[in-house]
Amino acid sequence: MFRWLIILLLIIFSHKAFAQEPIRPEIDLQDFAETLFQIQDEDINYEDLYESLLLLYSNPLNINRATREELSSLYVLSVMQVNNLLDYIKQNGDLVSLYELQSVPGFDPFTIRKILPFVEVRIGDEYGTSGSLINRIFREKNNYFLLRTERILETQKGFTPSTDPEASRYLGSPVKLYGRFRTSHSKDFSLGFTFEKDAGEQFNWNPDKKQYGFDYYSAHFLKENVGNFKKIAVGDYQMQFGQGLLLGAGFNPGKGSETITTVKRSNSGIKAYSSALESGFMRGAAFTYRLNNFDITPFYSQLNQDASIKNDTTYTNFDEYISSVQQTGMHRTATELENKKVIRERIYGANILYKKPSNDLQLGLTYLNIDYSVPLFKKPNNYNQFEFQGNNNYNLGGFFNYNWQNFLFFGEGAVSKSGGMGLVGGFIGSLSPIVSVSMVLRNYQKDFHTFYGNAFGEGTRNINEKGIYWGLKITPSKKYFFTAYYDRFSFPWLKFRTESPSEGFEYLMRFNYSPTRSILLYGQFRSEAKELTVNSDEGNLNHLEQGLKRSYLFNINYDIGKGFSLKSRVQFSDYNLAGKKTKGMAIAQDLNFDIAKFKFSTRIAIVDTDDFENRQYMYEKNVLYAFAIQGISGQAIRNYLMVQYKYSKKINFWLRYASTRFQDTQRIINSETSSIGSGLSEIAGNTRSEVKMQVRYRF
Repeated sequence: MFRWLIILLLIIFSHKAFAQEPIRPEIDLQDFAETLFQIQDEDINYEDLYESLLLLYSNPLNINRATREELSSLYVLSVMQVNNLLDYIKQNGDLVSLYELQSVPGFDPFTIRKILPFVEVRIGDEYGTSGSLINRIFREKNNYFLLRTERILETQKGFTPSTDPEASRYLGSPVKLYGRFRTSHSKDFSLGFTFEKDAGEQFNWNPDKKQYGFDYYSAHFLKENVGNFKKIAVGDYQMQFGQGLLLGAGFNPGKGSETITTVKRSNSGIKAYSSALESGFMRGAAFTYRLNNFDITPFYSQLNQDASIKNDTTYTNFDEYISSVQQTGMHRTATELENKKVIRERIYGANILYKKPSNDLQLGLTYLNIDYSVPLFKKPNNYNQFEFQGNNNYNLGGFFNYNWQNFLFFGEGAVSKSGGMGLVGGFIGSLSPIVSVSMVLRNYQKDFHTFYGNAFGEGTRNINEKGIYWGLKITPSKKYFFTAYYDRFSFPWLKFRTESPSEGFEYLMRFNYSPTRSILLYGQFRSEAKELTVNSDEGNLNHLEQGLKRSYLFNINYDIGKGFSLKSRVQFSDYNLAGKKTKGMAIAQDLNFDIAKFKFSTRIAIVDTDDFENRQYMYEKNVLYAFAIQGISGQAIRNYLMVQYKYSKKINFWLRYASTRFQDTQRIINSETSSIGSGLSEIAGNTRSEVKMQVRYRF
């Protein structure tokens, strides 16, 4: 009786705490992702992030049944908050309302507002999975079909006629087409397909040239909770186990302004794949079978990949070989078409996961085997002597997750066929309700080979790297918090542009202040140092010099109200290598506003950099399911306008125009031809602009 009285009082007074906010507020997921992770790196697949957030938003977690792993995968809650929530439910029973979260120790209004879009309280058939599967698929409300078209308005060299018959040109039109259908329900099923034609690719039916209308197709079907089968996937899928050392598909934020929760990988297992990225996924079948406290996941994949087959036997005994598996997915020219899907990649293996009934301990074992129909071989040089060579590679590894009080310990180790080893491990923890810490150690040997790994690290691959990372987050008030990290790393063997073992460091400090719900201010400083080979001024001898880049960022978001908001950003950097110092800066102003059924997003930005090392990255709003991360160097003015029109509950339209006008004719523009870009992407003039249109229909 007393508990119900407390809940009633919380509901009555919550209007003040939440400013009459609805239980599940409608949010802009792109803004949410950018605010949480501070997107600034073009190398990360943010489409996976958005897909994960959208699935959670469309099918929110039943907070009364959510596991520790699922709560942690929100990247919002600290270890102490997760433990407090689980303990509260264990002691008091299921939550009867999300307003009751205010009774959970450590849950302040700011934290609750961040997780509200992704959680619910459900009763009865909590995920609506009863009845016929076919009927559930057809009546599912969480479905959509979208169609997108885009193109660069200026004419690129690849689309111009050539008087030289040997000159390469794009074979298709400059229009890019993209379509996707998906229907899904949390804890039940996911079904979808994707098709795409990139700019320059042909829309053509010619099986002899591996052309079947659109250039790329993807399809998947994922069913969950069929008896003892936890998941069954057919078609295209990804997998993530342990810390991603062997299987690390999906979104892995890594180092960023969120310094605690994002350093640990989520053990999510099999995931449906619906992206337009033409690499990094598997095509075949996989399932997870639950046997007592064990989850057993065998998998098989066979996928044709792009590559350029060579037959130069000067450096190798292979009759033919490839130097790499191409991942761009571009098939615009005759040469790119010849390289399309010329090799077969076959993958098979299994994962065994043990979960202690209390869910405080997880132990896993993974075996992975990859075969290529044509061997991989790189032309020998100083830094690639330990790269993988041959047709076959296999990995064997193990991992663990252990929760002890307010600390979560994790780790993974693996060995590849070459004998090289990879190790990564650490912890995240809450020292108090105010202070959280994290630490990650890694050691990836120079001959450790993993093709689908994406564990925590400085490099884009888990090879030839050692390092230690420390993260800190201090939240003394709901209005402000401080985050920081320090990462020290070394590369025991040579790297590209580094003709000797080298080392470096990186650290970040960030202060967030939100005096009211409508205002967010933050400032950030980031410093990164890496050694590079430079030429000696007194001869032909090369030596290492430390290249130091320092970046500064100041930002303010102001929600004026009634659909109007402003965002102002100033960022600048400097880079020092061998006594030569260069600089760069960018200023951006956003104005977003709603009028009736229209939503407008605008920006104007000014960029001025001395060189490519100081290029300025800025996240931009884009149409649904698309991300824009612009890295601009030189002197330029960048602007965009996006209009979203909500015709009805079922139909939405987007129109986006973006333009970059370069001002420095000496640094960026070719002074002789008055053009920007290079190769077949070259554009006459100093402006590059693009237009994008999209429609989404929900059945």
